[in-house]
Amino acid sequence: MKVLVPVKRVIDYNVKVRVKSDQTGVDLANVKMSMNPFCEIAVEEAVRLKEKGVATEAVVVSIGPAQAQETIRTALAIGADRGILIQTDVDVEPLEVAKLLKAVVEAEQPGLVVMGKQAIDGDNNAVGQMLSALLDWPQATFASKIEVKGEKVDVVREVDGGLQTLELDLPAVVTADLRLNEPRYASLPNIMKAKKKPIDVKSPADFGVDVAGRLRVLKVTEPPKRVAGVKVENAAELVTKLKTEAGVL
Repeated sequence: MKVLVPVKRVIDYNVKVRVKSDQTGVDLANVKMSMNPFCEIAVEEAVRLKEKGVATEAVVVSIGPAQAQETIRTALAIGADRGILIQTDVDVEPLEVAKLLKAVVEAEQPGLVVMGKQAIDGDNNAVGQMLSALLDWPQATFASKIEVKGEKVDVVREVDGGLQTLELDLPAVVTADLRLNEPRYASLPNIMKAKKKPIDVKSPADFGVDVAGRLRVLKVTEPPKRVAGVKVENAAELVTKLKTEAGVL
């Protein structure tokens, strides 16, 4: 079984995001970029499935500028076999991403698509669900455990009330949550091997998908700065301040 893993290049989660002075977007100049953490978890899970003998090949696909090849190389160093880059300088919207991934799925014919539940830049949490709908495949989101059993896959997912276990027919789409696994650090030998693994570079036009976009960003602003809190000695003082200063009681 082939496993397909979409990955996204985002601002590193340790970096403080800065808004451009003209408020047209986020400043990416000289900012460290890395693989979206949820995508990294998905790559790790695909590699583990391959190590268990469940999967025969793990293929990663990314949509973005030429620099996204670095993100693919990171996935290859973790243990993926080959990569596909759909190169574009356009900030592709979730629906267009899903359409491109659908085209890749039709070309690659994977038995399972494992992807991060969301990207930490847009926080849309939409592509996995859209891809499932476009393919008419079963889906399981927010997965904390994945177990392939023949032509089916059991997925334990995190819901508000606790845990829910689903059994899906393959092929299927599964989105990874934080507790699915802990990604490994890529060793130096694997990093060197990753440089020789193939990356196939395509364009959106190769898949017949228009990525012009339907949404327009009007303005990007930073959240208002929070006022520092104060300490109170006891509950009575807290109630007094809530009444007289905060005016909420």
